[in-house]
Amino acid sequence: MSYHDSVLLKESVDALDIKPGGVYVDVTFGGGGHSREILNRLGEGGRLFAFDQDPDAHENIIDDDRFVLIGENFRYITRFLRFYGVRKVDGVLADLGVSSHQFDAAERGFSTRFDADLDMRMDQKSNLSAKKIINKYDEKRLADVLFLYGELRNARALARAIVEARVEGGIKTSFQLKEVLKSFLPNAKEHKILAQIFQAIRIEVNQELEVLKEFLNQIPDLLNENGRLSVISYHSLEDRLVKRFIRTGMYSGEPEKDMFGNTDEPLKKIGKLIIPSKGEIKENNRARSAKLRIATLK
Repeated sequence: MSYHDSVLLKESVDALDIKPGGVYVDVTFGGGGHSREILNRLGEGGRLFAFDQDPDAHENIIDDDRFVLIGENFRYITRFLRFYGVRKVDGVLADLGVSSHQFDAAERGFSTRFDADLDMRMDQKSNLSAKKIINKYDEKRLADVLFLYGELRNARALARAIVEARVEGGIKTSFQLKEVLKSFLPNAKEHKILAQIFQAIRIEVNQELEVLKEFLNQIPDLLNENGRLSVISYHSLEDRLVKRFIRTGMYSGEPEKDMFGNTDEPLKKIGKLIIPSKGEIKENNRARSAKLRIATLK
């Protein structure tokens, strides 16, 4: 079993318009597919830095003098690049979401398919796990997570069921959680609803949307002139943030206009939204929801 099949591999790396002697960053190293493709296009003077907070990903490290793997969350991209003396880069690639390996490793608790500990931590050093959220969050906070991150209209009823069920011994595994919520899971929609529930909890565990915002905010100051940002997202919450930041440089509201009616957005989009081909989706079903957006400095 491969660690992770890189989605939109050629398209996302093409988007970086790689210069042989440039400096690039892959902020979601995973199985290293995107990083290897970038290195294939770099010359001897090029450099690639990659980020991944998951220790499992470090088993895939690339033996190449041009490559450095940083075992930290990419929300700290500027801080750790400066540690290596890098203040500007020519391109940044992000393949957001969960790797195939994380879904397929039952003990990580990301998948609805396995009866595993409610974990879902991408960073195994984190104190916040899915089990803690399910068993410690109060009803309102739990409902907010399910509504905001899972877009579940019946979030309050789901939260109430969880809070009532956990009184006797707690809810420790994914199958226990499924059993608690079985009355909300009609056969025709069980997989879809469970995926939304697990997505919501996972996003909260890993602060995924806050991490994405912090990361995007740093991009305008990191990119060299003509530098590129290439971002693959997998659900609407991520994609809306990426799309809006590229368009306005903000996550809410609209940019202020000067006296001439002009705005000052830091980035501009390149090309149109790119999605996987039918052939790629057939080969890798997890590519079906992927969306690639590309930007450069304005």
